[in-house]
Amino acid sequence: MVTFVDRVQVHLKAGDGGDGCMSIRREKFKPLAGPDGGNGGHGGDIVLIADPQETTLLDFHRRPHRSADSGLFGQGDYKHGARAADMELRVPVGTVVHGPDDEILADLTMPGTRLVIAEGGLGGLGNHSLASQKRKAPGFALKGTEGEELDIWLELKTVADVALVGYPSAGKSSLIAAMSAAKPKIADYPFTTLHPNLGVVQSGDTRYTMADVPGLIEGASEGRGLGLEFLRHVERCSALLHVLDCATLEPNRDPITDLEVILRELEAYPVGEGQVPLHERPQLIALNKIDVPEARELAEFVTAELESRGYRVFPISTVSRDGLKQLGFALAETVEAERAQRLADEATPERIVLRPKAVNEAAFTVKLEGGSYGNFFRVRGKTPERWVQQTDFTNDEAVGFLADRLAKIGLEDALVRAGAVAGSTVVVGPGQGVIFDWEPTLTSAAELITGPLGTDDRVSPNNRRTNKERRSEYTELMDART
Repeated sequence: MVTFVDRVQVHLKAGDGGDGCMSIRREKFKPLAGPDGGNGGHGGDIVLIADPQETTLLDFHRRPHRSADSGLFGQGDYKHGARAADMELRVPVGTVVHGPDDEILADLTMPGTRLVIAEGGLGGLGNHSLASQKRKAPGFALKGTEGEELDIWLELKTVADVALVGYPSAGKSSLIAAMSAAKPKIADYPFTTLHPNLGVVQSGDTRYTMADVPGLIEGASEGRGLGLEFLRHVERCSALLHVLDCATLEPNRDPITDLEVILRELEAYPVGEGQVPLHERPQLIALNKIDVPEARELAEFVTAELESRGYRVFPISTVSRDGLKQLGFALAETVEAERAQRLADEATPERIVLRPKAVNEAAFTVKLEGGSYGNFFRVRGKTPERWVQQTDFTNDEAVGFLADRLAKIGLEDALVRAGAVAGSTVVVGPGQGVIFDWEPTLTSAAELITGPLGTDDRVSPNNRRTNKERRSEYTELMDART
């Protein structure tokens, strides 16, 4: 028997980009024929695809950690590294994707919908791609960036036109088995149904789906019984069919009381923004088990009371199939009306306004942090953080190239405005990030390198501190503050 899982946490890691290659072409009589290092390949993305053939999130429950392949590194002779293939994860239609802060990232309600949930890292440029008129033979290459890593929650909400609601053992599984080709588990004890069952019903020219979900009891909206595990799957349905047991032998149970309990639970369940509350959706009532003489009498007795409340009532029997045809056509009529209303709403779609990025919007921020024990300047921004990640700090020329790039986007001017002076500690990225001792750039000397490959006169070997030493000093500073 297949276990049903409708909520699971998944840990995703997109592929890393491959490093670029630093290589110098060597030919006969030309020992230095120019740079020929290839670019690294991009890392693989992780893509979610809504697949109608999937019915459960069990596979993600068994294997919650998913990682895409990384791109290959570049090579000499202009050979670029291969790009890694994307990892495609197929999820059931109706899956809601929640981010780390429980924000809804996507709602995959349409078959075939694709969502790139984690982007792969960029491949680093080789020294051939970095060559220019001013830098004819770069002695460095860029490193690949890391792929996106995040934790998400996948939550499955059944997509159906009609949901069967009612107490356990009211006959919901028997009803969907009698009206469709579905074969749910049926037994004479409560909570036989432990996961939703979908059935396709054909009534005249209308075809619609019906969901048989676990039984509802008092306190379900607060988590009692199967609680929210049930109500989550009712949330998407267009109409509700109350299946009331007219042959129950339990004390203090009758169709009217059962209906009132179920309505209170539906009213207490919070739905998403813009959705119609469950208790306000179209509702029909099926008085089940009228093949039992006492049940038929009770159904005839309560029908007038239910109809006076505005419900369409159908006495049925899943054993003798009495009333099923009339019920099927009534449900088809309700579903058609809801579909027509949905099409009318979609005919006047909400206007989408595209606002381009402001030309004066900064690509980064500089903030002074610290206290009485010392201060440092933190730089945050997608562009500088990516550039820092691409830099090989064991190569002086690569460090000089990074300094030129940061200066061109105005980072040095921003540091001066923030109060930084020569020797100030600068941290790029969150946490400990990458730590620098900032020295203002007085000339773009990196553009006119005349020294050996991989060197930069602005980076003095005698005064250079390793990033490990800077990180240690940063840690001591933070410890002293706390």
